[in-house]
Amino acid sequence: MEIPTAFEEFDIVEVRFKGGRKDFFRNINRLDLTTGDPVVVDVPNGHHIGTVSLKGELVRLQMLKKKVDNNEEIRTIYRIANERDLEKLREVQEQEATTMYRSREIIQQTGLKMKLSDVEFQADRSKATFYYSADDRVDFRDLIKKLAEEFKVRIEMRQISLRHEAGRLGGIGSCGRELCCSTWLTDFKSVSTTAARYQNLSLNPSKLSGQCGRLKCCLNYELETYMEALKDIPTVSRPLQTKQGDAMLQKTDIFKKMMWFGYRGDNNWYPVPVERVHEILKMNSQGVVPETLVEEPVQESRQNEFVAQVEGSLERLDDKFKNKKKKKKKKKSAGDKVEGLSGSGVQDTETREPRAPREDRGPREGRGQRDGRGRDRGPREAKPVDQQQQAKAELPATGTDGAPAEQGQRPKKQRPPRNRGNREGRENREDRPPRADDRQTREPRPAREGGAPRQPRGEGRPEGQQPQGEGAPQQPKRQRSRRPNRGPKPNQPKSPPTDA
Repeated sequence: MEIPTAFEEFDIVEVRFKGGRKDFFRNINRLDLTTGDPVVVDVPNGHHIGTVSLKGELVRLQMLKKKVDNNEEIRTIYRIANERDLEKLREVQEQEATTMYRSREIIQQTGLKMKLSDVEFQADRSKATFYYSADDRVDFRDLIKKLAEEFKVRIEMRQISLRHEAGRLGGIGSCGRELCCSTWLTDFKSVSTTAARYQNLSLNPSKLSGQCGRLKCCLNYELETYMEALKDIPTVSRPLQTKQGDAMLQKTDIFKKMMWFGYRGDNNWYPVPVERVHEILKMNSQGVVPETLVEEPVQESRQNEFVAQVEGSLERLDDKFKNKKKKKKKKKSAGDKVEGLSGSGVQDTETREPRAPREDRGPREGRGQRDGRGRDRGPREAKPVDQQQQAKAELPATGTDGAPAEQGQRPKKQRPPRNRGNREGRENREDRPPRADDRQTREPRPAREGGAPRQPRGEGRPEGQQPQGEGAPQQPKRQRSRRPNRGPKPNQPKSPPTDA
């Protein structure tokens, strides 16, 4: 919004000095001032430099709050401070620390019971103000004479409270921020311990007091909110009477509307809503004694059952995963049996005990035994022990590789485990002369369908290949390939089939 043409800005400005001290000055010359500009103002017996902290209509409201009259007593602003004025101000401020230390020594020599906290010089160095704090009245007439002779300036002694002293010195509060009294707080209101009681704070002086040694000013900030919340909470002046005993008030949670009670001889505290406390107080006034402090809800058990059905239990999920692991283990063990019978070339030589039948299930009727793949082989009568031994004796003799002599199906040869790292065993094996009974004569293999019968090894070799045996010259042994032998050797051609 545009400012109206006939609008005139309020001509009084608020100026801030060292230590947070503020005062009002009139802008007679209509200087274009902004917040933070250094200005030279009129003070008694000289001039001083301050900073503009507030201007405009807000200054009018601030004067109404502090009850300052808009009259001729308000002093004027000379000009905006230049570089020369600021340099003089810095030179004067450098002398303040040395002046304060020397003044403390003079106070100790005189034996006055006072504490000097700060010294402030005017910008023209015509007056020095000494701020002190004391518990009792102090006669400092002799002290002023000594200070005036020492520093050659006009001395002004001003007594301040402990809160003003903390505001001038500054510091960090327990909240982690800069002290309110040194930043924005100008009016100090009285703080009592009732403010801490309303807020349910522990009456510990070390926690409730600030750096000034008095109660913290921030205890008054939230007091009105607590007072409004306490309107709905009843005042319990005597214990609540129940059939279990007299319940005494222990603690009150103001914002949650909850009051904690405890029985005599019982260390436990029981939370009771504010509405229930009103009911018990009304019943006790009528002479009725309730059974308990809080009525137990009836629908709570049903609600818990419903939640358990919807959410489920973790134990049920654990049981489910355990059953899955057991099923996988059973399937894996059954697959290992099948591979031992047919899939792998290594025969399973471990003898397993027969599985005992279940007690709850009887023998299968009309069904025979099943093989490794679960197929029914039909009913079969059990042979006596004599017939089993006779059948084993009638089996044909097997060769050195474990294959039966007269069977058409030949299982894979079982190889012994290789010892690749034992070189000494290889050398001993090469030096060993061949034995006569190493190779046994085998019976001729049965003929393939539509072909000639197989001849025993050693017959039907090509002419260029020399026979191997006792009289044959020894040839250097070939290194064995690490790959499995899945067919004929590359250096040895297949033996041609001979006509029957």
